[in-house]
Amino acid sequence: MQYPDPIAKLIDSYMKLPGIGSKTATRLAFFTIDMNKEDVETFASSLTAAKNDLHYCSICGNITDEDPCAICKDPSRDHKTILVVEQPKDVMSIDRSGDYHGLYHVLHGVLSPIDGRGPEDLNISSLLQRLKDDAAVDEVIVATNATPEGEATAQYLARLIKPAGIKVTRLAHGLAVGSDIEYADQMTLLKAVEGRTEL
Repeated sequence: MQYPDPIAKLIDSYMKLPGIGSKTATRLAFFTIDMNKEDVETFASSLTAAKNDLHYCSICGNITDEDPCAICKDPSRDHKTILVVEQPKDVMSIDRSGDYHGLYHVLHGVLSPIDGRGPEDLNISSLLQRLKDDAAVDEVIVATNATPEGEATAQYLARLIKPAGIKVTRLAHGLAVGSDIEYADQMTLLKAVEGRTEL
């Protein structure tokens, strides 16, 4: 038996989301059908508004509904440091911690020759222009993921930025709080040893 066309289309739409297979998409489709009409309309308008009203900040590349974004135009932030991340969601994760008060720059990916993604495909040229235009910046913190692509991107950025006399640092990687050394992989242990701090 085939689903009616509206349900089949809704299932197909949910399956386009990352990590959603046919079973989960079917469950979500039927859940949506069972929602009251006002909630469905609010959900649909939220999707449309997110797509139509959001864009990237012209300074840092973060996702925003205003330009420049709230972080870039906040005078209370430390304008001497720029923390470079892969994706806009990384900005929210780090900013939520409340420990970092500087500026951000979003690359929108990492270098990946296998996927055909080179420096020209990332938001690197605007970072270099920012550093050239703003003499106040004295440190760039590279916070790409601890993957081979993230590491390669961090090294590439360091080679571009260091000649300008700007300090380039990398977020420490290693053992998570509460984890057992016995279960850590070799790369995690290596990064933990390299990033050790004095007590």
